[in-house]
Amino acid sequence: MPMPDLQSYGELIYSLQDQYSIIRRSTLVLATIGPTLAKLEGQVTFESDVVLDVWELVDFEAGRILKYSYEVYQDDEKIAWYDPFEHPHIAKLASTYPHHKHVPPDIKRNRVPAPGISFEQPNLPTLIEEIERDILSRQ
Repeated sequence: MPMPDLQSYGELIYSLQDQYSIIRRSTLVLATIGPTLAKLEGQVTFESDVVLDVWELVDFEAGRILKYSYEVYQDDEKIAWYDPFEHPHIAKLASTYPHHKHVPPDIKRNRVPAPGISFEQPNLPTLIEEIERDILSRQ
């Protein structure tokens, strides 16, 4: 799915709780900050005290996410985060370059590819489905 326009993206964001029964609460807010720019900020709370902290800067004229930060917490401990910081020297990240995920052990330095994360499409469905598959289903 390509990056939708502002109205469609807002509809996606504000209907996540209806689409995914695993979401307990969402504080996500999509706010315009210029003629074509918007900021998405907030948290999505799941069962088992799992929280997805979201920050995006989106350019709807260009149809892309300019910057993002996604962090996953469980019981107030950061258990993963995603970022697009470039690491061209790490060959195992090439398949999703520059997008990658930090995971334990040594969460700061242990990076793995992040399939489905992109600048050109909404990332939240991928993130929510990954949380459901990789964290909540193992509880």
